[in-house]
Formats: sequence, C-alpha cells, structure tokens
Amino acid sequence: MDPGMNHLLKWGIENSSDVAPAPDAPPPRPLDPAILQAIFGGPSDADLMKQSMAAIISSDITLENKLIAFDNFEQLIESIDNANNLEPLGLWTPLVELLKNEEGQLRRMAAWCVGTAVQNNEKAQERALVMGAIPALVKMAFEEVDENIRRKALYALSSEMRNYQPATDEAVKALPEGLRIEGHIDAADMEAVDGVIARLRERK
Repeated sequence: MDPGMNHLLKWGIENSSDVAPAPDAPPPRPLDPAILQAIFGGPSDADLMKQSMAAIISSDITLENKLIAFDNFEQLIESIDNANNLEPLGLWTPLVELLKNEEGQLRRMAAWCVGTAVQNNEKAQERALVMGAIPALVKMAFEEVDENIRRKALYALSSEMRNYQPATDEAVKALPEGLRIEGHIDAADMEAVDGVIARLRERK
C-alpha cells in the first residue's frame, strides 16, 4: 500500500469511534498536511519554488507581481530543506543572475533570498560561493545608492561569511581597493566578520 494511504488509514482508525470521547480525552491527532497534499494532489514546495522563479524572470509579468512571487520564494526558502533544493532545482543560477538585474527592487529581493538561503546553512553557503554570488554582493554593498538594497546585500554577505571560511576569504578578496584588509579574517570570529561588513557599510 502507498505510504500516504497507509498513513491516512491509520489516522482514520485512530480517530474513529462509536463511543463519545471522555471529557478529559486528548484531542484527535491532526493529519499531516503534507500527507493530504501527497494523496489529493497540489503543488509541492519544489513546484512552488520553480513557479515563483519562472514568474520572477518572465518578461510578461509586471514588476508588482514579480515582487509578490519573490516574496513567496523567500518564504519558501526559509526552510533549510527548500534552501538546499535550490541546487537540484537549478534555481541558484537565475537567483545569482538577478543580483545584477537592471531593476533595483529585483536586486534587493535577490540579495534577501541569498541571505535567507545561506543563513546557518553550510551547504547553501558553498553553493552561493561556487555560483559567484559574493563578488556581486560586495559590488552591491559598495556601489548601490539605495540604502534598502545595500542593507540586503550586507545581510546576505554577513550570513554567507559567518562560520564558513571559504566565503570569508572570497569576500575579503573581493573588497574594493580602498577597503582591502591585511591579514587573515577568521570566519568563526563574529567580531572580525562584523568588522568587514562595517567597512563595506561605511565605505571606508
């Protein structure tokens, strides 16, 4: 029997009775929404992620709706499992490319999503590094005029660097000439990482 159907049958047996429950009886155990989705259909998180990205990069979608799709995308990748699915779903490439989009609000959302995906997630940190997100984020943090965009770029960089040495090394290497730092920055040293971010924030 299909595991989902087996789960549904078990739930039905556990929660069916001809006898009225005692007043102090525990409430029925709710059925996992994921089980219902698997049985009765409906888009999975992976489907929703792909649909959101398709809307974001479509030339037929208004900016307002692109931003709604981006907001949905960001909420989905708050789950570490969904963040780790960015690679098998082929979504890291368009996400990093959006860091260079001509529309500032899309750059802001892309930076926000990178920051969400890599936060406390070494697998995603490694992917962001490999896909070239760090130089793009450093450039945004240093050059953007809009402070909201800069703030998201700095957030993404901070999340990417923390406790992941290869990303910290790459970020330090990508600093503009006037902000270069001599010596080694330890990714596990939060004060040192914050110092790099502060140099970019102050542009000095």
